[in-house]
Amino acid sequence: MQLKMMTPMATLLPLLFLLFSISSAASSPHAHDDFIHCLSLHSSNSNSISKLVYTPHNQSYESVLESSVRNLRFTLPKTPKPVVIVTPLHESEIQAAIHCSKQTGLPIRVRSGGHDYEGLSYVSHESPYAVIDLQNFDSVDVDVENRTAWVQVGTTLGRLYYRIAEKSKTLAFPAGVCPTVGVGGHFSGGGYGMISRKHGLAIDNIIDARLIDVNGRILDRKAMGEDLFWAIRGGGGASFGVILSWKINLVPVPKNVTVFTVNRSSEQNATQLIDRWQNIADKVDDDLLIRLYISGTNSSQDGKKSIQASFVSMYLGGIEKLLPLMQESFPELGLAREDCTEMSWIESILYFAGYSGESLEILLNRTSSLAYFKGKSDYLTEPISEKGLNVIYKMINEGNLETSEVLFSPYGGRISEVSESDTPFPHRSGTLCNIHYAAVWEQEGAEAFNRHMKWMRKLYKEMAPYVSKSPRAAYLNYRDLDLGVNGKGNYTSYAQASIWGIRYFSNNFRRLAQVKTKVDPSNFFRNEQSIPVLA
Repeated sequence: MQLKMMTPMATLLPLLFLLFSISSAASSPHAHDDFIHCLSLHSSNSNSISKLVYTPHNQSYESVLESSVRNLRFTLPKTPKPVVIVTPLHESEIQAAIHCSKQTGLPIRVRSGGHDYEGLSYVSHESPYAVIDLQNFDSVDVDVENRTAWVQVGTTLGRLYYRIAEKSKTLAFPAGVCPTVGVGGHFSGGGYGMISRKHGLAIDNIIDARLIDVNGRILDRKAMGEDLFWAIRGGGGASFGVILSWKINLVPVPKNVTVFTVNRSSEQNATQLIDRWQNIADKVDDDLLIRLYISGTNSSQDGKKSIQASFVSMYLGGIEKLLPLMQESFPELGLAREDCTEMSWIESILYFAGYSGESLEILLNRTSSLAYFKGKSDYLTEPISEKGLNVIYKMINEGNLETSEVLFSPYGGRISEVSESDTPFPHRSGTLCNIHYAAVWEQEGAEAFNRHMKWMRKLYKEMAPYVSKSPRAAYLNYRDLDLGVNGKGNYTSYAQASIWGIRYFSNNFRRLAQVKTKVDPSNFFRNEQSIPVLA
């Protein structure tokens, strides 16, 4: 494995690991000062600490904090802010930060990309707190001959895809379509993408990992054991340690794939097409994945929005094979040759990210457009009735929102072939699709904030009769604190955490808690929806 060269702490590590065994001190009013002082003592180069540590007194603090914030909801004045941000360059500096957190009682959060839906990688209601920002851990080492890669957790999906395409035009990786998402959280929660029906989720293609545990040890798969390796592939890595890198299997793709986007309005039989999609999307050829977006278009003459259904697809092959396949499985859509475009897999990444025609180098950009955002998720095990679809239409029409949409992502194929218990991600056989509800707005102020949040929660409530039950399932990567106690996701016991834990992990939740209790019995790595320890 070739990763960035790490500066050793040969003379300090024996002392450091001895100190790891000391129980953490209670947080004091001066914990952040003590934390920084501790870091300076345990850094291999005390003169470099000023380049790694930022506090609100630093001129660059705001820019560093906001560099990976993707949701303006978490830039509001009332949002808790860290008293310290650490931007390590070497693994030893992460070890030191964990040790100093324990020593001073200052809690930490760990951030790789910052796309997490509730901002839990950099926002804590347990104040004061510190953030370890891993954006400097961004190397990708691709081994074409063995079809593998080592990927550091601060790498974005765009950078990963770019590095793969540099080495091969016929290798890829099944993960998300947003290039600025960090792989650290995305992989550890599941990781769904446009080739997942063929090749499974990201977690189904992870074969090794390196992490730092609560005792400061750097562990690979063999050293951590299969229980912990199982837990971090779908159970959320932030509950168990600081993941440093993933080893992934790369998957084969043809030189050319075919993409299409077909839009149909209410007047073009959108409801009938949606109903048909629900009956075939998880059953079509595994090489074909068709996502469905339901949104509102410009208001019509009667003041109501016209409902639009958008069918967005990738086929792992050429147009000549796709057209008869669609004619057989989904003729009602009326897909025509002119709707389709052949391109390379890496070009399809640009297409789905809205970057068609741009240079591939745009995938190396960590920044993205900012807006206020709230998302929620559901799962379908059977098609939504027309009555249920009318609930979506009604909410889109009445919402008075800047942007709202409901996204249906089909499962089946390789996703459903993996057993529910093989990874913590349980939404496998019998799952038709995932539903993602999104509200996006740019208007500032409490009125816009409350209006969009109220709309989202009302839609979610009204969809209850039409989605999965016992439990009403949810996707960890679309994390939702509304599912927790008092609407904040907080918990004081395993039983309370089960309110949301069963929704994310189903029957795997208790096993996750057992692993957590074994590897982090003091619950050092925690957030508002981290895996709890058992009493």
